[in-house]
Amino acid sequence: MTGVSEILVLLLLISGILILPRMFKPAPVKTRRQKPPPLSKTKRAGIVLSVLIPIAAAMGFKPWSGNLVLFICIGIIPVVLAWAIVWILAAQKK
Repeated sequence: MTGVSEILVLLLLISGILILPRMFKPAPVKTRRQKPPPLSKTKRAGIVLSVLIPIAAAMGFKPWSGNLVLFICIGIIPVVLAWAIVWILAAQKK
């Protein structure tokens, strides 16, 4: 008879842990997340140029041969400055 009582205790525990909380607590309401607006043509072009300018500068100046400062000045800094300006202007619009 102890086996039956142990099974009943386990069923009571499982129902107490899994089923009863769901009966008393309502399910949370899911809010739909809004999709971000699609990228404009100018932002897409900016992303492509952000990749192509450093690649072109690397191919032209060969920073692995010792022209690292020139590569950073002509290949990296203009991209960083352009995106900083875009970021600042986007904050002014809002």
